[in-house]
Parts: sequence; structure tokens; C-alpha cells
Amino acid sequence: MPMQTVRTRPIEGQKPGTSGLRKKTTVFKRPHYLENYVQSTFDGIGGVQGKTLVVGGDGRFFNDDAIQIILRMAAANGAAKCIVGHGGLLSTPAVSNLIRRRHSDGGLILSASHNPGGPDADFGLKYNGPNGGPAPENVTDKIFGCSKEIEIYKITASGGVDIDNLGNRSHQGMQVEIVDPVADYADLMQRIFDFDKIRALFAGGFTMRFDAMHAITGPYAHAILEGLLGAAKGTVVNGTPSPDFGGGHPDPNPIWAKDLMDVMYGADAPDFGAASDGDGDRNMIVGRGAYVTPSDSLALLCAKAHLAPGYKDGLAGVARSMPTSRAVDRVAQRLGIGCYETPTGWKFFGNLLDAGKVTLCGEESAGTGSDHVREKDGLWAVLLWLNILAETKQSVADLMAELWATDGRCYYSRHDYEDVDSDKANAMMDALRSKLTSLVGTTVAGLTVEAADEFAYDDPVDGSRSTGQGVRITFSGGARTVFRLSGTGTEGATIRIYLEQLKTAADKLQMEPADALADVREAAMILSDLSAMTGRVDPDVIT
Repeated sequence: MPMQTVRTRPIEGQKPGTSGLRKKTTVFKRPHYLENYVQSTFDGIGGVQGKTLVVGGDGRFFNDDAIQIILRMAAANGAAKCIVGHGGLLSTPAVSNLIRRRHSDGGLILSASHNPGGPDADFGLKYNGPNGGPAPENVTDKIFGCSKEIEIYKITASGGVDIDNLGNRSHQGMQVEIVDPVADYADLMQRIFDFDKIRALFAGGFTMRFDAMHAITGPYAHAILEGLLGAAKGTVVNGTPSPDFGGGHPDPNPIWAKDLMDVMYGADAPDFGAASDGDGDRNMIVGRGAYVTPSDSLALLCAKAHLAPGYKDGLAGVARSMPTSRAVDRVAQRLGIGCYETPTGWKFFGNLLDAGKVTLCGEESAGTGSDHVREKDGLWAVLLWLNILAETKQSVADLMAELWATDGRCYYSRHDYEDVDSDKANAMMDALRSKLTSLVGTTVAGLTVEAADEFAYDDPVDGSRSTGQGVRITFSGGARTVFRLSGTGTEGATIRIYLEQLKTAADKLQMEPADALADVREAAMILSDLSAMTGRVDPDVIT
């Protein structure tokens, strides 16, 4: 019996968020749980009969088993072909590139991004559409609708597919092509950046440390940085993907990439340091003794992108998520290009990119990308930095000092309060919303409130409207704070408070960020009444 139709019933909690469905691995491994969601995804996109899908993940625990289930279900649902990364491995930007390059009908990405992996940690699955980007809300709504009504799923009864050897094979009439996960992506990077110039930079003694955090970018970084670009062996550390990310937290920030920070602030620091996350779509940039916030990195890349061949004609425009600092707005204004403010979630950039309104986009949560794919792309950001460094012959610290002197410095920090009781977190946000209109004109911690609202976004391409996207409060003197509940965790709620303070005076450009943000932080804590309403005093992570 080549195919089985298995009777099932709806399972609660299968509503995908902006990054697909994320749950504990133990949840995904429950009977019928993954199968229900995969079938709901297939049904929600109008079926997969005759379609071609790209399938791959970041190698976290359960990646291999989940891919086998997906392939068996794709065949049973009539898919014509699945393109799978060797060993089941593909970074998120590499999936996006393959979807676009192969003109496929979409793809399934197995990852929980920067969340920890392992038997007791996190797993995730998301569908990306034919443009290579995350499914828009109307599609995820259909998937969710199907998950509430599902009665059967289809799966082949035969055994698994060999995904550990390159080449073509067949599974119950469906073609399966196992591809080198790096090759197509590396080819794209060589068409965007001046590899000869970067190669000469390394040949001239330039040193670098790239921390792959035991995650998916390891094979890509080894092949491109140490292979094609000639960086010294050992430039890439923690470069072998691990099911539990070496027991670490694959989130590229100064907290979880502390080893890299220690090296970059040490006596024998290399010229340049970088890290990427679990599925390869985020990045951290740090120079010798000079950490670059994601918001500042986006601003610098906007200012200097034209130095790379792929952007030599300039940028059509730039977009940032609402909580991201307004540093890039100031660069865009100077360059005379459009700047769009969107909700958090990469799918909101998709329409702008597809319509040609923007070339570059980024989020404060270490995600940066361009129109080369429809995902944020960690290694791409690192390569663009390297191309800029090769062209300017300046250090990271010098580039940032130049940017701040030209456009001012937006001091910026994000405070995460993790695993907060969901009821308490929602009550805090509701209380804050209830007093927004009364805040304007009041003074808090010495700062006068100029504007206060809950962000809503009207898409300039398709006219859709997204509400409830975070509370933002703007103060006099260039200060701002933003409050959001994050949807990237798998337990409780994460309250994120974003702090921003613009400084333009020359003697204020080298302040300690904590000092520059002290007043706006005090105002944020007073306005939110966070400690009293949640019982939390200090954030779990500050970035």
C-alpha cells in the first residue's frame, strides 16, 4: 500500500505566527502533531499536486525525522518534486534563494531560528511562498483555518528517502533532488560582491573571526570565507552544525556570543568579528573593541552599500521594522531615498521588495537583507561589511564614527523580560494602551511626551492594514521607547522594551549607551509600571 489516508482531528495551538509555527520539540513529536500541521499547510496553499517544493532546515534535533515525514506527505499529496539540502541542511536565506532560482512553488523551512535546539528545546516549521519570502497573513490565516477543520492527512506507507547522498531519486512517483546546500548560495554571493577585492583584503593581512554558533552558517562560512575568499583556516569557529547547537543559545548578540565579544575586546583582537544564528538569517557585527548595534549596522550598510557591485547604482529605498532605531531614516533622508516603517516580521518587507520600492531592509533583532532574496540573510550582511571594509580601508570603529558625525548617533538598546506570565504581560500592555491619549504633553523622568500611539501599518502596495503592532512613545529631544510582546518564544510571554536617544553634538557621540539612555529607560519603567504589574525588576537579556 503506497499511500495512507490517516484519520485525525484538529489539534489546538497550531496557529502560525510571523515566523511559522514554533513549539517545544516534544510537542512536534506528539502523534499526528507535525502531520496535521504539514497537511494543513498543503491544504492552506491550495494543495501541492504537481508542485515543486524546497525543503531544508538548520539541523536542530528532529530535523531529519521531520524532513522524512514531510517528503512522504508531499509524495502522498501529489507533489511533483522536492529539492532537499544534503543531509537535510539549508539555511533560511539559501532556501529563499533556491525557491527563486529554481522557480519553485514554495518551500518548507525547519527551524526555530535563534531559539535553542535539543530534545527538550524548540522546533519550528514555516512555509515560504513562490517569491521566496515568508507566507503573508492571508496565507497563514488559511493554514490556520485548515488546522481547525482537518479530518485526514495523507502520507506514503513506504520507508524514508536517502537525503545523505547528492543526486536524484524517486519516492512513490515524486522526484527528490538532493543538492549541495552551499553551491547556489555561494554563486549568488559572488554575483553581488567583489570577491577579488575581499580576497585581496585577507591576503593583505586582514584578520577576522566568524562564530557560526554550532549552527547552519558553519558550512557556508567555511566554504565562502575560508575557501573562496582565502581567510585563514580557523577564521570560522563553531562551524559544524549540532542538533543542540553545542548546548548553547544560537542568538548572535553580546550575551549569547560572549566568547566572540571577549575575543574582539581582548588584547589580540582581530580586525573584524561576526556571528550568525541557528538558521543563518541573523548577524552580529563587531570590530576591534567596537560592537555595532543591528540598527546602526543597517544605517551603515544603507550609507555604503553602493561600494558593492550589486548595489553600485544606489538603493531604490530602505525599510525598517518599527522598533528598529531611526538611524537609517536619517541616512535615507540624506541620500534622498524612501524610507518605510513596517511591523516586525520579515514578510512585511516582501511587498516592498517585490514592488521595487526598497533594496535594503532590516530589523533591530539582528536581521538585515536586500532584494537578492526574500529573507534576512546573516552571511550576506557579513560579506557586505567585508566589501565596504575592503573598499574604504577603514576600521569598523572609524566607519561608525564617520556615520555618527554625519548623521548623528541614535543610542539604542532592547531589554527583554522573558517567560513572563502571559496574563500579567497582557494586562501590562492593556493598561499602557488605556492611557496613551492622556500622555501627550506630560513630563516623565524629565522627558516631555510628544506622541503616543499603538502602531498600525497600511501596506503601500496591497492596501492591507495591520493593527496592534506595538506601543510607541516619542519624547522631546529625540528620545523614544517602544513596547511589544514578542511571538518568537515557546513558553510564556516576552516583553520587549526598546530605548532610543538621538545625540548630534560632537561631544555626545562617544557616551556610554547606558548613560545616554538613562532618562528614557526611567521613563519607560514609570510609564509601563512593569515591575509592579509583572513582578519583574531586571531584564533577562539586554542588547
